[in-house]
Amino acid sequence: MILLLAAACGQAPQSTAGNTPAPDRKLKIALSNSFIGNQWRVEMENVFKAACAMPPYLAQVECSIYNAGNDVSTQSRQIANLISQGVDGIVINAASTSGLNGVVQQACDRGIVVVSFDNTVDAACGLTVNTDQIAFGKQLAQFIVDQLGGKGNVVMVTGVAGTGADNDRNKGAKEVFAANPGITVVATYSGMWDSATAQRATSAQLPALPQVDGVWVSGGTDGVIKAFGAAKRPMPVFGGEAENGFRKYMAGILTPKVTGMSIGQPPYLSVISLELARAVIKKEHPRESITIPFPVVTSESLKPGETVFPDLPDSFFADFTDSGPDAALILCQEAATDGTPCPGKTLTVNLGTS
Repeated sequence: MILLLAAACGQAPQSTAGNTPAPDRKLKIALSNSFIGNQWRVEMENVFKAACAMPPYLAQVECSIYNAGNDVSTQSRQIANLISQGVDGIVINAASTSGLNGVVQQACDRGIVVVSFDNTVDAACGLTVNTDQIAFGKQLAQFIVDQLGGKGNVVMVTGVAGTGADNDRNKGAKEVFAANPGITVVATYSGMWDSATAQRATSAQLPALPQVDGVWVSGGTDGVIKAFGAAKRPMPVFGGEAENGFRKYMAGILTPKVTGMSIGQPPYLSVISLELARAVIKKEHPRESITIPFPVVTSESLKPGETVFPDLPDSFFADFTDSGPDAALILCQEAATDGTPCPGKTLTVNLGTS
């Protein structure tokens, strides 16, 4: 599927990829996405589309989006077509870490700026925008340890086994728990990064478990909370992802209110990648990869309409926007839900969060 955005107005002159473009020429930057099959990917594409329809990108960038149906060969062909079209930049959420290396190298050889994010590519010539998944595991685990005063029983609900993100998140959490001898991990099982699956798995585990004081969740946090509630078990401390449902429980919008920390892989990685590509092409930023910190909220810091959304589904990822004085970017709800620009807003993207 190819979606040409509202920012793509008029016929752009022939690309001069690899050189600083003329000031009056729109850059051609494409998003190459492996698949659009879950809520996170929908939000990720929506905020990219919204950003392209907002200043400064509206006047500076001709954007396009390609989806490859999670097929490496299709994504490779789409990128090859973008190279032939003479685009200036390509931002990629890859179907394969290594399977796109050849075509990415071809793009680099043509002077095209390539930025991959979320599922990144190995090609050394490309730039990356991502979070630190080991830090994800550590940060949530340390929150649980601190809340429990270093003593208690903890459950780990992991993600999709064998994936890089799951391995890294688990590694970070286990390092923290192992460093605190008062913490006992009484169960580890997969929730598959899915709320319904995590709820079923937790419901199956709870009858055999002793008192649980803390739960570390790689994804599907609201489902785990529902399982504890249905079993009439005391609510533990939770460290989990950025599901809107989890944050509703943290904020007391849903009951019972829980104590927790919520962080996650933000959908706005696509917009950070767009800005990095634009800035590198314009020679306004060094040709360097960026690691961004996770947007973090706790039960005490949640703000309805900003970091938790009472009227949006539980499955919605609430970290489509950042918050606070050092925010990477601020986006409106409509950008994530509908892909529409935020009214009257010039989008400022802070690349200094690395």
